[in-house]
Amino acid sequence: MHVTRLAEAPSYDPPNHVDMRCLRLQGHEATPTEALWLGLSHLLPGGHTAFDASSLEKLYVVVEGEVTVVADSSEATLGALDSCRIGPGERRKLENRTNRPASILLAMPHPHAG
Repeated sequence: MHVTRLAEAPSYDPPNHVDMRCLRLQGHEATPTEALWLGLSHLLPGGHTAFDASSLEKLYVVVEGEVTVVADSSEATLGALDSCRIGPGERRKLENRTNRPASILLAMPHPHAG
């Protein structure tokens, strides 16, 4: 078993993320994982990502607050425990359009998994 305590979770700084603080809960430098990694991002009011795509599937779960997810073909505002899937190659943008902080979990496969 590999436990990551929130107080000890390593931070990471992904490109094109504005007013967001990201923590690695599992995988990469946090723990050894084989198939996927798990991150927690805190979005300040106005915080957002760029509208872009990756070659890997992404699963998001809002933990607290509201996060608007803009994708190629739709847009949805997610509240606590709402979730969405972004497929490989699908562009997405995360936005906190509120005046309160929001938190979102990200589960994503390792590039070598499969």
